[in-house]
Amino acid sequence: MLSSIGIPGLILILIIALVIFGPSKLPEIGRAFGRTLTEFKSATKDLTKDDDESKEKTVKGSTVELSASTLPEDTLKRVN
Repeated sequence: MLSSIGIPGLILILIIALVIFGPSKLPEIGRAFGRTLTEFKSATKDLTKDDDESKEKTVKGSTVELSASTLPEDTLKRVN
């Protein structure tokens, strides 16, 4: 996405931002943008971690249910 902008494009964007917001607001905007990215990354990691854990629980639970339900009763008696 940003690879097509290039260095001259980034410089132009920074100059336009400097003119619009002024030199005193740019650090505040940068900090807010950085915090937003950090929160987004942590939320994404939490969601993927929760999703992975729920998949593992589902797989483990279904494996136990399937193995117990697919074995004939006489096999279960021999195992116990």
